[in-house]
Amino acid sequence: MKTVRKVAIVSASRTAFNKSFTLYKDQTPKDLLVGALQGLIDKADLSEKQIDEVVGGAVLNASSDFNLAREAVLQTTLSNYTSAYNVQQACGTSLQTAGIIMAKIASGQIESGIACGTDSVSKVPFSAHPKFADRLLNVFKAKTTMKKLKCFKGFSLKELIPTPIGVNEPQTGLSMGGHCELMVKEWGITREQQDEFTFNSHKKASQAVQLGFNSDLISPHIGVYDDNILRQDISMSDLEKLNPAFDKKNGTITAGNATALTDGASAVLLASEDWAKKNGFDIHATISFIAHSANDFTAGDGLLMAPTIAVDKVLKQSGLKFQDFDFYEFHEAFAAQTLCFLKAMNDKQYNKKFFSSNKVHGEVDMKKLNLVGSSLAYGHPFAATGGRILGVCEKLIRENKDLNRGLIAICTAGGMGVSAIVERY
Repeated sequence: MKTVRKVAIVSASRTAFNKSFTLYKDQTPKDLLVGALQGLIDKADLSEKQIDEVVGGAVLNASSDFNLAREAVLQTTLSNYTSAYNVQQACGTSLQTAGIIMAKIASGQIESGIACGTDSVSKVPFSAHPKFADRLLNVFKAKTTMKKLKCFKGFSLKELIPTPIGVNEPQTGLSMGGHCELMVKEWGITREQQDEFTFNSHKKASQAVQLGFNSDLISPHIGVYDDNILRQDISMSDLEKLNPAFDKKNGTITAGNATALTDGASAVLLASEDWAKKNGFDIHATISFIAHSANDFTAGDGLLMAPTIAVDKVLKQSGLKFQDFDFYEFHEAFAAQTLCFLKAMNDKQYNKKFFSSNKVHGEVDMKKLNLVGSSLAYGHPFAATGGRILGVCEKLIRENKDLNRGLIAICTAGGMGVSAIVERY
């Protein structure tokens, strides 16, 4: 029986994360993914090399890019013998793909892999009206001109109105923001708490940018070098002026304390110890545990609360406590989501119901949370966020001798969550 092997986080690269409909407005998810992959290839000197697997995906993917990961690989300088396939788990996509690669490396099935993700709201795909789509299919099947013309009998101009991919939850009809407002009310999170959390995320990110933290994590793509969502001049008074975005009358979630619509892509190279050393890489960090989870948000569990269950799983897998980490990298879909998550981990009733424990996981030192800012400041191209966070974790460990272990948590649509542990090699 093979021994489980360590999995190194070898290198990471991403495009700049840009506000949708700005600098990347003409870039498709595949274009952005090619940019992130090529950036990683150039950074890690992988040109013409065969990587065992590239696993990636997009939330807002066009049907024409049904083979997204493979087509993106073929547009880079990686060897064309590199296998690639798609995986999609909403906002947890690129962390989930890392988990798939991690399992294969750890079990000896493969030696190397690239986990990646991409999204573009600027290029959100549209579909034809169902009735018009049926007409076009019938035209395609019709053998004569007369039969083709008959396919348009009863045609209405309304059928020409396209339908964009929806982001509302199909089971409830509510947006993610609408669901988060329900969580806010359940957990008693105030507007002031959300705005303060947002302010701190931007300030930490601003300091990191000034220190050049992201300089080797971002690869230029179409001449874009920097994220453009971060507000270095942010103030609490600016945040306080914003109106609720989802619950217009009684809501507390605004465009300021929620992540902005974002375009971007990320890619992370994972490998076995032997492969990394053989190819001349210094190993600084490993990904050691990962878990994914789901809850019953249709019955009121809280759409974005599933990461609590994923975190409970990795803590039980590793035998660690919630406080046994030097830093925490939690995705900030909304300031409120992260605050609800933290409050639930210290709630006796919640721990009993979801973790079958009479003890609470407790609180964490907020000074250790999102040390260089997170999604509220940098943006959130859905499928790419996990890759960004893995790159941040590796660099934090590489550059700080006192940071040896980090915990990741990401919420996703569909009432799911992904969590992982990153440790010093």
